[in-house]
Amino acid sequence: MSKKITIDPVTRVEGHGKVTIYLDDDNQVKQSRLHIVEFRGFERFIQGRPYWEAPVLVQRLCGICPVSHHLAAAKAIDVIVGAGTGDGLTPTAEKMRRLMHYGQIFQSHVLHFFHLASPDLLFGLDAAPDIRNIIGVAKQNKHLAVMGVMMRKFGQEIIKVTAGKKIHGTGAIPGGINKHVTVEERDSFIKGDNNIDQMIDWSLEALEFLKNYHKNNKDFIDGFASFPSSHLSIVRKDGAMDLYHGVMRAVDHEGNRILNDVCYQDYLDYIAEGVKNWSYMKFPYLKHLGKENGWYRVGPLARLNTCDFIPTPLAQKEFEEFRAYTNGKPNGMTMHYHWARLIETLHAAEVMKELLNDDELLSGELIVKGNKQNEGVGVIEAPRGTLFHHYRINENDQIAMANLIVSTTNNNDPMNLAVNEAAKQMMQGQREITEPMMNAVEVAIRAYDPCLSCATHALGQMPLEIVLKDKDDRILQVRRT
Repeated sequence: MSKKITIDPVTRVEGHGKVTIYLDDDNQVKQSRLHIVEFRGFERFIQGRPYWEAPVLVQRLCGICPVSHHLAAAKAIDVIVGAGTGDGLTPTAEKMRRLMHYGQIFQSHVLHFFHLASPDLLFGLDAAPDIRNIIGVAKQNKHLAVMGVMMRKFGQEIIKVTAGKKIHGTGAIPGGINKHVTVEERDSFIKGDNNIDQMIDWSLEALEFLKNYHKNNKDFIDGFASFPSSHLSIVRKDGAMDLYHGVMRAVDHEGNRILNDVCYQDYLDYIAEGVKNWSYMKFPYLKHLGKENGWYRVGPLARLNTCDFIPTPLAQKEFEEFRAYTNGKPNGMTMHYHWARLIETLHAAEVMKELLNDDELLSGELIVKGNKQNEGVGVIEAPRGTLFHHYRINENDQIAMANLIVSTTNNNDPMNLAVNEAAKQMMQGQREITEPMMNAVEVAIRAYDPCLSCATHALGQMPLEIVLKDKDDRILQVRRT
């Protein structure tokens, strides 16, 4: 008889989703799907609002990465007010925004690795569910847990200083920024306890922890849920990694350019979104390659596969080691997202140090304006990957159209492939559901650090429940955690 396995909800990710896995009569995996079961609707909610409200409104999509939405929207509105496409701001405004953004990258990557991913690495797939959390990490490795907490705190304090608040700030405004950094604020990050140099040291230490784990668990890290794919991100015009602004580049699994440094204002010429009846999340793809072959990955792994170099010395050294591991070819190993994420964490710390020592944060013009346009696109590399915000306004300065392609949406196809690969590796031919099998599927999803919903509201207990049914939908087995 055919069987259906349901994982609902997926745990230790932002938002709510579920997985269904179908096995045939011989317990061979026939189909696996990651379903996003929440509805966002922000593109409709903000229509009719004044365009200058967009950077503040849209960050309510998410409590984990509001800065990313705040800045992507601000960059789109910059175009509308005639301030350029990312490189037209005053030096002070651009550097303040960059400091805000790299603080966000830093704290978000740290949150994911230490709080959500490290329990799987420390305890293994078959560990008891009640220890696979940051409290369990603290009991097993106190220093690692303290690093995670203090590094995230540093990133959040950077956001507070630049955006006004740690969550849902107001720092970026059309055409610029609304404040400077004070000398006291700046010095607290350079000279205070747990300062920026400590953050760099801890970033290097986290990388060593992961590389040592990789050395001892090479087959798992290299082989689990891995597959070749294309990769997309923005890069600086000279090919350097730039998480705030750049041109769009995509490469295939051999490293061939399939999107060659194009302006993201024209993203609709290159990217389309497919829909499927079993998910609220769309499926983006490159138009010239079509739905079947045009899907791609985004995020830390993709960014290290598309850029030519990283413009900070310590991260560049780690990047060279990362690229050498695959002999310069794009890396398609899903669990290497964690390695790439920690290299970006180090890069973010180095960039923050450079910016904190730049006196243009302390004074200078904050805003520029030009000839107003009726449409603008803002693109940024959010922690989870490439994020698109596109707005059109009417004659009353109201938002008439909004289109958002969030990072996790860009990763929809590869996450589904990762689920299928993990299910095949763990469940193929098995006749009984085990908790480690279920967790393994979630580990594959967690590698992408997905934000499955940008506005999640839950009430009460949310257990993990797996239900095994026969082809007539009769329940054969239920497991709850």
